[in-house]
Parts: sequence; structure tokens; C-alpha cells
Amino acid sequence: FKPGRKDVGYFHAVLLGIAQAAAVLPGLSRSGSTISTGLVLGIDREKMAKFSFLMVVPPILGKTLLDAKDIISPDPGTFVSANDIGEMQMLFGFITAFIVGLVACGSMIQLVKNGKLWWFAVYCIIVGSIVFSVGKGWIGW
Repeated sequence: FKPGRKDVGYFHAVLLGIAQAAAVLPGLSRSGSTISTGLVLGIDREKMAKFSFLMVVPPILGKTLLDAKDIISPDPGTFVSANDIGEMQMLFGFITAFIVGLVACGSMIQLVKNGKLWWFAVYCIIVGSIVFSVGKGWIGW
């Protein structure tokens, strides 16, 4: 698509929300769905990439709140309790996930900004192929 110059408006936000909701279907990337929808709508590449990553915050916070009850008082044998993991391991995991997340978001924003989304398509094909080839044993389907 030709580079867009539009900002994200209210109507765009609704369409982008629908694209994000569609990504619950197996095989659809949430960021890929929202970014490609934004580009089709003519939204500026960098703004769209940043908006796409901001859109994931509410679902992550919602899932965290839903899981918090299981962390605080888990059902026996169904969930790993925070009591089963040391504070240092949890802190190290949090810091590692935070740093990797920042690098991943920054890399994706650069890919979109530079118009090289085909790298993201290659990544999706590789990961999808690995998942399909490994099958039930690894993923638990």
C-alpha cells in the first residue's frame, strides 16, 4: 500500500478493534491484523505500529486480572502458585520479559516504519511451519 498520512480517528479505532478481535481465530496475528488494517485505511505506518502495540495493553491487563485470583489462591494441581516460585526468579522473569518485549516492539515498529512487512510475513510462515510440524506433543493440542 502507498504510505498513508492519516491519524487514527474514532472510526478507524472501531475497525482496528474489530481486526484485533478477529485475531482470536487460529493462525491470525493480532499485530499483523491491526497493522495491515491500518495500512489499508491509509494510516501513517509508524503511528499505526505504535497504536497497534498500545491496543494490546487492555487485553493483557484484563487477562492478568483474571489470572490474579488463581495466583493468589490456586486450585490444587491446576496452576503454579506464586508461592511455588521464588521472588528472585519472578523478578528475573519479569525483567527479562520486559526487555525482550521492548526490543520486539521496537523492532516491529522499525519494520513497519521502513515498509518491510514482508520480513514479518516470513517470520509468520517459519513459526507457523514449526508449530504445524511439531504437532500435538509440543503444544498440547
